[in-house]
Amino acid sequence: MTDADLITACRQGSGRAQKLLYERFAGLMLGVCLRYLRRREDAEEAMLGGFAKVFRALDQYRHEGSFEGWIRRIMVNEALGQLRRKEPLHLSIDDLTYDVPATAATAESQLNADDMLALLSELPAGYRTVFNLYALEGYTHPEIGELLGISEGTSKSQLSKARAMLQRRLAAASQQAVSSISSPKELYATGRY
Repeated sequence: MTDADLITACRQGSGRAQKLLYERFAGLMLGVCLRYLRRREDAEEAMLGGFAKVFRALDQYRHEGSFEGWIRRIMVNEALGQLRRKEPLHLSIDDLTYDVPATAATAESQLNADDMLALLSELPAGYRTVFNLYALEGYTHPEIGELLGISEGTSKSQLSKARAMLQRRLAAASQQAVSSISSPKELYATGRY
C-alpha cells in the first residue's frame, strides 16, 4: 500500500490503515525522538503524542513534499515540547564552555549508530537540540532560533560548541579503541599502524 493509499484509508477512519501507518513509521520516528530526549520513556511518549497529532492532522497534509518529512516535523515539534517540559534548554545554553580546542576525530573510531546516539545523548540539552535541528533535520539558524526562542547567534554558537564537544569525544573513543589493541598484528589488521 502506497503512502497516498494509506493516507486516504486513514482519513476514512480505517483502523487497519492507522495500524499500518504506525508500523511503517514508528521505528524511524522513535529514532528521531531519541535524538532529542535522553530517556527512552520520554522519547516513546513524544512519539506516541506525535502519532496522535499525525492522525488528527491528516486532513492538513497537502501532498507537498514527502509524507515522511511531514511526520518527522510533527515528531520533532513533539520532542521539543517534551524536552521543554523535562529538560529545560536554558540550563545549557552557553552555561558550559570548554577552553579545550577541538581535536580531529579519526575514522578508526568504528562507532556504530548506537554509539553515536549515545554520544549525542550525553551532550547538554541545548547543544544536542541545536545540533539535531541543524545537522540532522536541516533547519536553518533563523528557524532554530524561532523554534527555541533563542537568537540566530546563539544557535550558531551552540552548534559550534556541540561539534567541538563531539569531536573531542570521538577522539577520546578512538584513542580508547587504539589503546585496547595490543599486538602489532591487530593494529595492522585494523589499519591503525
